[in-house]
Amino acid sequence: MGMALHAPCAPMKSSLRVGRSCSSSFSIGRPLLPSTRANLKRKAAYVAPVAAAAASTTTVTESNERFRLNNLSPQKGARRQEKRKGRGYGAGQGGTCGFGMRGQKARSGSGVRHGFEGGQTPLHRRLPKLRGIAGGMSAGLPKYITVNLSTLGAKFSDGDEVSLESLTQRRMLNLSGREAKLPLKVLGDGNLRLKLTIKAAKFSTSAKEKIQAAGGEAVEVPQKPTWTRALHRRKVAAAAAAAPKKAAPAAPAKKKTAKK
Repeated sequence: MGMALHAPCAPMKSSLRVGRSCSSSFSIGRPLLPSTRANLKRKAAYVAPVAAAAASTTTVTESNERFRLNNLSPQKGARRQEKRKGRGYGAGQGGTCGFGMRGQKARSGSGVRHGFEGGQTPLHRRLPKLRGIAGGMSAGLPKYITVNLSTLGAKFSDGDEVSLESLTQRRMLNLSGREAKLPLKVLGDGNLRLKLTIKAAKFSTSAKEKIQAAGGEAVEVPQKPTWTRALHRRKVAAAAAAAPKKAAPAAPAKKKTAKK
């Protein structure tokens, strides 16, 4: 049998036109069923207010709060819960419990320490060692106990005296260990409306200006100088120059021996 050849058909337009009027139909001339027309009207009446409400509520609010250590947090989805392996078939990890078929990490009681690279020189030993703060030396440790002006208004009143001892007594500072030997430094974060006499080892420029603008007084307490070899040599030389010079002792007389 011979195959019947058909002429190519023109593309059929099937775009659905839904307007305000009830005469919604296909462009090919076939009218919509009454139930379909009613469903389209119902959906159009529901979607329009929902879209308008979503557009009005999607407003970006910018927070003026500064980043602090107490308000930092990872983004949502950045940290996932660790998978609990080796908890039986009910955990859905199969017969190997999520450890795989073979290998050092699949054996019982095995495990490699952090940074182990199979015996070769690990990365933390291949990298050059840095000096100062980057190398974790004492240059990176804090040298002052810092207090901001914004925290002084809650515990002090007008005319009070602020010092390291008064801050400790009012439980604004809880110092122990190495921090107990550090001096006080006042920083200028926040506003100060009280007239206070603040005694500290050091003030920032903004803190001193705000204290003086409020009518208070910033008193710098002298600190014991840090011991250095050069300072020690200068002190020894100054002490030697100030000491009275002692008279040289007389030379002992020589004994005369009798000739035979």
